[in-house]
Amino acid sequence: MSFITLHEMGPRDGLQNEPAVIDLADKVALIDLLGTSGLRDIEVGSFVSPKWVPQMADTADVMRAIKLVAGVRYAVLVPNMRGWDSFTPFAKGPFEIAVFVSASEGFSQANLNCSVAESIARLRPVVDAATAAGVGVRGYVSCVTDCPFDGPVAPEAVAAAVANLRALAPMQVSLGDTIGKGSPDRVALMLDAVLDDVPALDLAGHFHDTGGQALDNISVSIDRGLRHFDSAVGGLGGCPYAPGAPGNVATEAVIDHVERLGFETGIDRDVIAKAAAIAQRMRG
Repeated sequence: MSFITLHEMGPRDGLQNEPAVIDLADKVALIDLLGTSGLRDIEVGSFVSPKWVPQMADTADVMRAIKLVAGVRYAVLVPNMRGWDSFTPFAKGPFEIAVFVSASEGFSQANLNCSVAESIARLRPVVDAATAAGVGVRGYVSCVTDCPFDGPVAPEAVAAAVANLRALAPMQVSLGDTIGKGSPDRVALMLDAVLDDVPALDLAGHFHDTGGQALDNISVSIDRGLRHFDSAVGGLGGCPYAPGAPGNVATEAVIDHVERLGFETGIDRDVIAKAAAIAQRMRG
């Protein structure tokens, strides 16, 4: 039986734009439960400005408090060298970093206050430092079909963003339908452009279910060889810089969907159900 790997985004991408501050103990309890589920990749926070993303201000405390499970990789978003400096005390543990760029100029300016090319340049020292320290790096490309500011995004722009990220260092790149407008036919066109240069197993799909098409987009991606997908337990969250985009595809829905297609995840559905109930209680 073929295997699908899920990268759990709930504790970071899921909680980052909740309006009410969530207690540290509640975040830790959620992550600790997820760590017992069979998941092998959990994103637990981000070292970003607490002014702009206050929910992530306690990321270092979260990392210190969680019960580390053997075989589980814990990731944090590190957008710049200031973030890397905050991450450095954890560089010897089972932690990796995630870096991101946008495929669209409008989103890059709104999110990072710089062009796409400038965002790549800013990430170079971060990726170099991580590589030198032996820390794993995962990449994200936002707005792979649509941008909330620029509208539809050309597949060639996505392919270029992926290539520029992977030119910094070999890394898996997650392709994000940030505002949930991607349809299966447009996702297919985007993937065909990216797959001209990147093996399918070095890519992941990151779909929001705002438009109700996330599972169909996952199916299209599987048809093209992708075997890694991002999800958020309980369907938590979205991007605070993408108006109208709440709703990452739910981990429990993805498990059910891919298992119906004949794939295995190695994840305990009962544990995920308990985690989903906790996650839903966290929602504003």
